[in-house]
Amino acid sequence: MSPDAATLEQLLEPLRAAPKRSAVLLDVDGVLAPIVQQPDDAHMPETTRRPLIEVAKRYGVVACVSGRRASDARRIVALGSIAYLGSHGSEVLRPGAIAPELDRELQAWTRRVQAFAHEAFGEKLRRLRVRLEDKEAIAAFHWRGTPDEDDALAAVEDVAEAAEKAGFVPHWGRKVLEIRPPVRIDKGAGIVALLREIDLAAAVYVGDDVTDLDAFRGLTELKEMGQLDYALRVGVRSDEGPAALQQEADAMVDGTDGVRDLLTALLR
Repeated sequence: MSPDAATLEQLLEPLRAAPKRSAVLLDVDGVLAPIVQQPDDAHMPETTRRPLIEVAKRYGVVACVSGRRASDARRIVALGSIAYLGSHGSEVLRPGAIAPELDRELQAWTRRVQAFAHEAFGEKLRRLRVRLEDKEAIAAFHWRGTPDEDDALAAVEDVAEAAEKAGFVPHWGRKVLEIRPPVRIDKGAGIVALLREIDLAAAVYVGDDVTDLDAFRGLTELKEMGQLDYALRVGVRSDEGPAALQQEADAMVDGTDGVRDLLTALLR
């Protein structure tokens, strides 16, 4: 059950008590930026950007963790003073950096993943208006907003079956199928890699999708490693959100407006 405002205030207090030793980690789509039919149209409202700028000034680590490429996430958020973990944590774009740092093991798989994806992206998928997104070692097939989403999903399911037979890992999200190499790629691993060498006392992660459950578990992993004393997991309600999100979250907020209010609460 979602906590009331007073309870959420209490849950945020360990971070506000030691802001320079706290990390604020946020998904982008559905969290900072509302979900839209066309991914390229996504943007973070100015009403959210203003408190995020202030949070970035006050807290020790602020980062966006996205399934998008890190450069795309930065474009949407339009804030260069924070870090971006792109492609589910497989690339890191540090504050002020021009290019992301890529995992070498994943780089070795990039050509094979992209070759499979471009071969699979045939006439049928094009006719159904499925969109192919290149994310280096990950290829994503999107069908949100296609003329017939049911037919598009059925065609994408065939791609998933072929990918599995070819030795890749199909990973499903909200109206998206990702084809991944058979190595660990998840937001939790990315968060652990980003934070494990930093002296922190507390961290909060805010997410809305099934991939954000990995981020929740990444915070747990950091606590077990002794890298964090306090971890707060916040889920964002949506019509498409997985049931497990509410089960694993310490608190829930309502949509992107609720995230904006959470950022404002971090500044009190």
